[in-house]
Amino acid sequence: MKRYEIRLAGFGGQGIVTAGRVLGTAISMYEGKNSVNTQSYGPESRGGACRSEVVVSDGEIYYPSVRKADLFVALSQAALDAYIGDLKPGGVLIVDPDVVELPADHKHLVLVAIPTLELAQQAGGAQVQNMVALGALSTLLDWISPVSCEKAIAECVPAKTLAANLRAFWSGREFLAGQSTERKSVPLPKDKRLLVVANEPEEPAE
Repeated sequence: MKRYEIRLAGFGGQGIVTAGRVLGTAISMYEGKNSVNTQSYGPESRGGACRSEVVVSDGEIYYPSVRKADLFVALSQAALDAYIGDLKPGGVLIVDPDVVELPADHKHLVLVAIPTLELAQQAGGAQVQNMVALGALSTLLDWISPVSCEKAIAECVPAKTLAANLRAFWSGREFLAGQSTERKSVPLPKDKRLLVVANEPEEPAE
């Protein structure tokens, strides 16, 4: 596969770094692809800005950071505001519409709205919100198997939290599996937890 760039961002305490580590482990250790995982976070252990990036390729990776993301998971408003401009046209944006204000114009991207915090609380608590997002992400990328993700989760989280993390991961996958992925051009529905897939960007005029 060609270079694929993934960015996850939010604030400290949401497990952004752990989600990136799980994703990188699943890709490199169990999917046989090259990946580089980098992190950046503020001085605060909780509440500060936090970002984790995973760059994936079948070939060599000469630059480890995201230039223009193919897929962006934004778990806070500040993260969305800071990085939405770095998402490629036609790229995938995963957000929780209960905690962030969705971009008014999303026809140039694929928008996935999923109640990550609500599903996390049902699975074991807000601390597993990152795994709900990871489950959603893995559903959208057919080159990452759920089995690889399960193995990586087991390696990267404390044993006492493994069951809750796995429940959260599967809740993210199952939520998206129950949604329609048919391409359509519609405003966000009243039930804002539905999956919305925007149009492909229009071809430039000749």
